[in-house]
Amino acid sequence: MAITIDPDVHKNVLAAAALDGLSVSAWMTTAAREALQRRAGLDAVARWEKQHGQFTSEEMNEAHRSVRAQSGLARKARRPA
Repeated sequence: MAITIDPDVHKNVLAAAALDGLSVSAWMTTAAREALQRRAGLDAVARWEKQHGQFTSEEMNEAHRSVRAQSGLARKARRPA
């Protein structure tokens, strides 16, 4: 697969891949996988809410806290020691 990336994004991808200790190909694969997982998660939430009703503000706030906490742990786990 060949893709074209805007120059400013390309520069940032190169920097991010280097920071994470990954090849650009591996970094792009990870980014694509994460985007697809987010999309699948959002679709699952939409289906659940359609069936059970919207989440409350309290439930959404707790979900945001949980995601922030997990995101921090995921970033730490990916960084080379």
